[in-house]
Amino acid sequence: MTDRPFEVGRVRRASFLERLNRFVVRCRMPKVGLIDAYLPNPGRLCELLLPGATLYLTDRVGPVSRSSATRKARYRYTVLAVDHDGTPILLHTQLSNQVARLLIDEKRIPGLADAEVVAAEVPVGGSRFDFLLRRGGRKSYLEVKSCTLFGNRVAMFPDAVSQRARRHLVELAGLSRRNARSCVLFLIHTPHVDWFMPDFHTDFAFSQTMLDLRRKLQFLPVAVEWTDGLRLAPQVKSVEIPWRSLCREIVDRGSYLLIMELSRDQTITVGRQGPLHFRGGHYIYAGSAMANLSQRIARHLRRRKKLHWHIDYLRQCANNVTALPIRSSQRQECEVAQAMSAIFPYGPQGFGSSDCKCPAHLFWHQENPLHCTSFHTMLHQFRMQSP
Repeated sequence: MTDRPFEVGRVRRASFLERLNRFVVRCRMPKVGLIDAYLPNPGRLCELLLPGATLYLTDRVGPVSRSSATRKARYRYTVLAVDHDGTPILLHTQLSNQVARLLIDEKRIPGLADAEVVAAEVPVGGSRFDFLLRRGGRKSYLEVKSCTLFGNRVAMFPDAVSQRARRHLVELAGLSRRNARSCVLFLIHTPHVDWFMPDFHTDFAFSQTMLDLRRKLQFLPVAVEWTDGLRLAPQVKSVEIPWRSLCREIVDRGSYLLIMELSRDQTITVGRQGPLHFRGGHYIYAGSAMANLSQRIARHLRRRKKLHWHIDYLRQCANNVTALPIRSSQRQECEVAQAMSAIFPYGPQGFGSSDCKCPAHLFWHQENPLHCTSFHTMLHQFRMQSP
């Protein structure tokens, strides 16, 4: 049994400072100073890449795909993993394929004990799938998805909207046959999970497609663990998908948070509430829509509209707006606001809460709340609920 699915050379550590773009991070390395490193992961990773987080870097990793070779060549260091609660979480998505290959070859994946790899990086039509397998004399395709989003014993994928991932599901379903279903392997990089779900809060279309194709594709979520030396622990755990719960919850309704920034102190007239003073900084608004949640959020994001809700007036003056849906069959707007009040101070009294007893549904923080561990813990409390 092998605990080294890949060779990366010397591993060094650095403290994360900021993400310059999807594929480049800035960090500080002891005895070296400020450096920029290549991050081979397009996911959001907001809850992992927090200021001060420890990154595992290497100056040698291979092989890499042709599409990333040019980008990687510009940077000496490549990010391998990030420390989360004292344990490495693998971020390098291309290395996840090598991990999957090792686990398949060693018959360590529950549900794929009969599988043998025939070929890797297999072109089919306009796409390329990770593996072609032989199972009981029949061939089938397998796609590997690296999962780093987890909390409250629940793992979710994807952590950002991925039209490519959705297209893969549709194309794989088209390649499935009655006795040889194509597979999607979700490689979860923590053992501390009991459930796997598509992230219907973030990528509703992918989640609907996964739900629709559950009888045509074989979905295999498995959890692995990494040791401090980036060695693979021996146990591979099968993780359950709560299909019955997902049929109920993957509906476009629920609550949402809007994060927006005011660059300076301002006095803004807010409907019947009149002129209100707003400090410069970041505001977090809690709302809900028990039907057509996506349309409600899209309306909030637009500047040009008829002003109706309190948040519409603040939105006219704010920039850098981020929407975080919390899809649920339950109306949780006030519960979300109450949880927010334990982290951040309220905004103006009565803002957004004219139809309930809450002091307000608007909260203030000087820094971006997406950089706060406590905010992500709260968000996971509502987004990642065990069935």
